Amino acid sequence: MRIISGKHKGRHLMAPKSLPVRPTKDMAKEALFNILSNRYYFPELKILDLFAGTGNISFEFASREVAEIKAVDIDMGCITYIDKISTQLELGITTVKNDVFSFLSKNTEQYDIIFADPFYDMDEADFAKIPELVFANNMLLDEGTLIIEHSKRTSLNKLPYFTEQRKYGGSAFSFFGS
Repeated sequence: MRIISGKHKGRHLMAPKSLPVRPTKDMAKEALFNILSNRYYFPELKILDLFAGTGNISFEFASREVAEIKAVDIDMGCITYIDKISTQLELGITTVKNDVFSFLSKNTEQYDIIFADPFYDMDEADFAKIPELVFANNMLLDEGTLIIEHSKRTSLNKLPYFTEQRKYGGSAFSFFGS
């Protein structure tokens, strides 16, 4: 995995092979961040990274000088790895070891961007729970966006608050906002 831009541009990170993850591909990540850089000024953002895995997305935001990033994952190996890299690179990422749905049901904070990258084979009803909980609990700040990464074979365009979808290779990003 590689950090594409910012103060750690070009840095390669090697996550342990034992982690149960599928990091976002560089091409898709670069396309996503091109979209976001046209919509937001990164240093002012507050980010929530759900199903954080290797921390790939959190590291990219941190490299672009986002000061407030929270990464949530249920796997202790993932949390340990994100903490290790965050400390080594002085990224300041806050980690939470928790089930994402449990976290979302109790969270009271708001964010500019909430990024969720669940397992591609997750049940469609569980995909639907993500925007349902985010919007029911008012977790997005004004002009905020929820982005869910999923297989291009999965369609989330019928869910409430859906605004657009972008496809890159076998991946897709569905955007939600109010």
